[in-house]
Amino acid sequence: MAADQRPKADTLARRQRLISSSCRLFFPEDPVKIVRAQGQYMYDEQGAEYIDCINNVAHVGHCHPLVVQAAHEQNQVLNTNSRYLHDTIVDYAQRLSETLPEQLCVFYFLNSGSEANDLALRLARHYTGHQDVVVLDHAYHGHLSSLIDISPYKFRNLDGQKEWVHVVCTAQLTTGRCLSPSPDNMALSLLTGTSPRHLPGPLPGGPPQPSYGLCQRGETSGQQCTGEGQEDCSLLCRVSAQCGRADHSPCWLLLPSGRLQGKDFVPDIVTMGKSIGNGHPVACVATTQPVARAFEATGVEYFNTFGGSPVSCAVGLAVLNVLEKEQLQAHATSVGSFLMELLGQQKIKHPIVGDVRGVGLFIGVDLIKDEATRTPATEEAAYLVSRSLRDSEWSGGMEGNRSQVQPALSSHDTLGVLFQFSEEMDMEEKVRSCETLRLQP
Repeated sequence: MAADQRPKADTLARRQRLISSSCRLFFPEDPVKIVRAQGQYMYDEQGAEYIDCINNVAHVGHCHPLVVQAAHEQNQVLNTNSRYLHDTIVDYAQRLSETLPEQLCVFYFLNSGSEANDLALRLARHYTGHQDVVVLDHAYHGHLSSLIDISPYKFRNLDGQKEWVHVVCTAQLTTGRCLSPSPDNMALSLLTGTSPRHLPGPLPGGPPQPSYGLCQRGETSGQQCTGEGQEDCSLLCRVSAQCGRADHSPCWLLLPSGRLQGKDFVPDIVTMGKSIGNGHPVACVATTQPVARAFEATGVEYFNTFGGSPVSCAVGLAVLNVLEKEQLQAHATSVGSFLMELLGQQKIKHPIVGDVRGVGLFIGVDLIKDEATRTPATEEAAYLVSRSLRDSEWSGGMEGNRSQVQPALSSHDTLGVLFQFSEEMDMEEKVRSCETLRLQP
C-alpha cells in the first residue's frame, strides 16, 4: 500500500476540493498525514512516530489484534440487524450489565454517541413529561439537531440558547466564580441543592469536561435528594458523545457536599459511544426498567438497522476482554495518578497553569493569563500544543485554553510525553504573553 500513497500536498489539495471546510483538520497550518497506527503510536507518510494523546476513541490501542480478529471472524460468518435472534447481542448486554449498577439493566444498541444521546433525551422526556434540560457550560453532546440544542459548545455559534436549556457554569461549581456574563443561577441552584426543586448534579472536578444532562422530573418538597429518594428528584443522564472510556470504575455523581457518589447514587440513564468499539461504530444506552417501560408504553418501536449487529457486539465483547485481560483500568489509574502529580507540580511553579484535573488517563490543564480574572490563555495553549507536536513528536489536544491528554489506556509512553510537556511549561517566559508568542519564529 505504501507504494500507492500520494504525496501529502496532493492529499491536502484533494481534501480541500472535495471535503467541506466544516470538517476540520488537526493542526490546519501543517496537517499531519497519518498512514497507519498501532497501539498508542501513529505514523505519518515519512515514517515519523507520534504518541497519540488525543484520539480517545481507540482506547485499548489502535488496531488491537484481538479486536481486529473479532471483527474479521464475525464478518466472515454473519452481519445483520437485531430483529433476528442472535447470541452476540445478548452476550454483550450481559457483559455490560456486569460493569454497571444492577438497576441499569435494559440496553439499546446504536451506531454512535450522537444516536445514543438522542435516544437518552427521548427516554428522559417520555419518562418525566418535561422538556427542560440542565447541562454544563462548554458541553458537547453530539451533532444531531436535538443535541446541538443542548450543547453550549455548538449552539452559541448558531441559533443561541433555547429557553428550556439551562447552562451551569463549570467554574462556578469548582471555584464559586463564574466568568459567564450572565450565569444561569437557576441551573446552578438545581445542581447544588439550593432550590425547592432540588436536582442532583455532577461536579466537573474530575475529567477535564465530561458532559451530563438533567431532565426535570417534577416538584419536590424541598428535601435533600438521596439514593433512597430518587423518585422525587430529576432524571440524571450521563450523556456524552465521547462516553465509553474505561479510565476508572463508574463514579456517577459528586455533589459539592460529597454526599452522593459511586455506589450511593445510580443514574437513570447512561450512554456509551465511540470507545466501547475501539473505533468501530457502536454505541449503547443503558437504563432502568421504569424508564424503559415508560418508553415502551408509547407503542413506538425503536429500531436501528446496524445497532447491535453481530459484528458490532463481537467487537464490543473483544474490547471488554482486552480491558480485563490487560488490566487497563488499573494501568490507567496508576499512570494517570503520576501524571496528575507531575502536572500539579507545574501548577505550583507556573501561574499560567490555572487548574489541573482528571481521572485516569483523561486529564486536562487550564491555562490562564491572570489568576484574579482567570482570563483564558488561548493562544499560549495553542502554542504549547503545536510546539510539542513539532519538537517532541506527540499528538495532544487543545480546546480554547484547555490542553487535553486522552491517550490509549494501554499507553506506556505517556509519562515521557508529560515530561516533555513539563519542559515546555518550564519555558514560562515564552508562554507568559501572546505578544511574546508572536515573536517566536
